Amino acid sequence: MFVDEAHIHVKAGDGGNGCVSFRREKYIPKGGPDGGDGGRGGSVIFVADPSESTLMDFAGKHHWKAPRGQDGMGKKMAGVNGEDLVIKVPVGTLIFDEDHDMILLADLTTPGREITIAKGGRGGEGNWNFRSPTNQTPRYATPGGMGQERHLKLELKLIADVGLVGMPNAGKSTLLSVISAARPKIAAYPFTTLEPQLGIVILPGDRRIVVADIPGLIEGASEGHGLGHDFLRHIERTKIIVHLLDLFPPDNSDPAENYKKIRAELEAFSPLLAQKEEIVAANKIDLATDSEALEHLIEQLPEVEVFPISGATRQGVDSLLGTVWKELQRINQEEADAKPSTDPTPRPLPPHLQASDSDTP
Repeated sequence: MFVDEAHIHVKAGDGGNGCVSFRREKYIPKGGPDGGDGGRGGSVIFVADPSESTLMDFAGKHHWKAPRGQDGMGKKMAGVNGEDLVIKVPVGTLIFDEDHDMILLADLTTPGREITIAKGGRGGEGNWNFRSPTNQTPRYATPGGMGQERHLKLELKLIADVGLVGMPNAGKSTLLSVISAARPKIAAYPFTTLEPQLGIVILPGDRRIVVADIPGLIEGASEGHGLGHDFLRHIERTKIIVHLLDLFPPDNSDPAENYKKIRAELEAFSPLLAQKEEIVAANKIDLATDSEALEHLIEQLPEVEVFPISGATRQGVDSLLGTVWKELQRINQEEADAKPSTDPTPRPLPPHLQASDSDTP
C-alpha cells in the first residue's frame, strides 16, 4: 500500500524531577543535602532511511511519544535520561508544523539525514545544587521540564531524475519495465498504475537514471479528477519530464490534443512544474504501417521535438535515453555553476519552532 501523506502528533519525553534527599548514615550526623538531578527526556528524531518507501507506518499510528527522564535519587544519583525516539521515514519526506501555519520544518532529501523535531525536557535539579553556607538544608528541588510536542503533516515527494507523464495507457509502465528492473502492473485498461513506481535505468559506463512512473493524467487532474492529481507532487522534484504520447489512442483521440491537455494540467497544478525540461516521446511506433500518424503529430506540434519510440520493441528507446542523459548532465552543470560558493545564512525560525539538525556542524 502506497501512502504519501500522514498527520501525526509527536511528544518528546518530559524531564525527570529533581530529588529532595539528605544524607543519612551511621556516625555521620547532619550529612547535608544529596538529592540528585532528574534525567533528560527523550527527543523525537526523524531520519531519512533509504529502506523506507512509503508513509504506511503512520497510517494506523498517529501518536508518537518518547520516554520521560527518570527522577533523581538520593546519594546525588541522577536519573537516567529517556531514550530518544528515532522515527524512520522515506528519503524525500517533508515535515510541516500544523500548529504554526504549516511551516516547513525539514525536507529530508539526503539518505541518513537526521533532524530533531521535538526536544526532550531538561531534568530538574536536586536539592544538592541549592546548598550554600546560608542554606545548608534546602528542602526543595525543581521539576523536570516539559518535552516539546507538535502536530505534524508528513508529505512524501519521491526523489527521481525523470518523471514519466501521459494519458492512461500511453505505455509508461511498459517503458519503465523495459528500461529498468521495475515490474509495474501492465494491462489494457485505464489507470492500471494506481501508485507511483520507481525504476533505475543502468546505462553503459556505470551511468544511472532514476525514473518515476506517475499514474495516468486526464483532463481535470489538477482539480482532482482521475488518479494523477494525488501524485503530481512526486514529479515536482524531477529534473526532466518525459511526456509519453500514444500515437494510436484506444479512444481515437488526437495525440496532439492529448499533449496540450496534459500540459494544461501541469501548468494548473504548478507553474514551476510546467517550466521543467520536457522531452516528448511518441510511443507505439511499432503499430504504424506508415509514417502518416507521426508526421501529423509533428505537424501539429512544430515547436516540440518528438522522439518516435516503441516501448514494446525498444525501437528508438536507446536514442531517447541518450538524450535524457545529456539533458541531465547539462542541468546538473547549470545547477552547479549557479550555486553560490558560500551558502547564505538562513533566516532562523522563532525559538519555539527551532529544530536541532544533526547535519549542522
